[in-house]
Amino acid sequence: MKVVIVGGTSSLGSALRMVLSESCEVITAGRTNCDFALDLTWPLAQIVLPDDVDVVVHTAAHFGGKTATDIVEAEHVNVLGTLKLCQAAATANARHFILISSIFASLNEDSEHHSIYALSKRQAEDVARFVCAIHSLPLTVLRPSQIYGAGPRFRAHQPFLHAMMDKAKNGEDILLYGARDPRRNFIYIDDLTAVISKVIEARIVGTYSCQHPSDVTYSQIAKAAFEAFDTRGSVRFLRDKPDIPDNIFAADNALYEAIGFCPSTTIEDGIRRIASLS
Repeated sequence: MKVVIVGGTSSLGSALRMVLSESCEVITAGRTNCDFALDLTWPLAQIVLPDDVDVVVHTAAHFGGKTATDIVEAEHVNVLGTLKLCQAAATANARHFILISSIFASLNEDSEHHSIYALSKRQAEDVARFVCAIHSLPLTVLRPSQIYGAGPRFRAHQPFLHAMMDKAKNGEDILLYGARDPRRNFIYIDDLTAVISKVIEARIVGTYSCQHPSDVTYSQIAKAAFEAFDTRGSVRFLRDKPDIPDNIFAADNALYEAIGFCPSTTIEDGIRRIASLS
């Protein structure tokens, strides 16, 4: 099976390449250090994929920001880039297109966590469905929760999580704003790559949430970090500061039932693995 990973040097793309290489011919595409160059901001005619590829996995993304430039670039990469890539996949006679979206694509506009990243990811899903339907190209949309793992790329995208781990490593107290313990959902990179591999193997199509079955609180993360680094410190809530809202989503196990696999790496196990590599 021939698989093209677009965004081949991204944190997810790099991890996925190692997993899929055990059973597939994997070709990476991206702006630098990939098997062939591909930039989603290029004109449509320049977005070309190898002929007769079996699966295209789209992991590339722009993570947005608040400036006008950030907003425009997020739309160019996430929305127009996805449109162009779906068209290129159809031209190359691809048999399956997998879009790695985000759980944030399901946020309502009035959510405190809504952003151009969330908006552009939802729009990317829409254009992928539209173009793939025109060409009868089977499409899978996966919406992972917050992805974490070891290394600088994961740190860049989960700065608060890694800041807590840094504090724990140094034996410093971890200070949290507000009086309540906010909840989050994190999926460890090894679990996510296993899910994608099984989706490819089973040719699953449709749109699916891809979360860990258990949410975690900030204090739970902090305690896991102290244990992983074997240091002493405490978690203190700054009650005079505003509360941090939850950022969680309704559980949906439909994908895991379809592939016969469920993420099992707890936050304690995941942070322990990261600590062992630091």
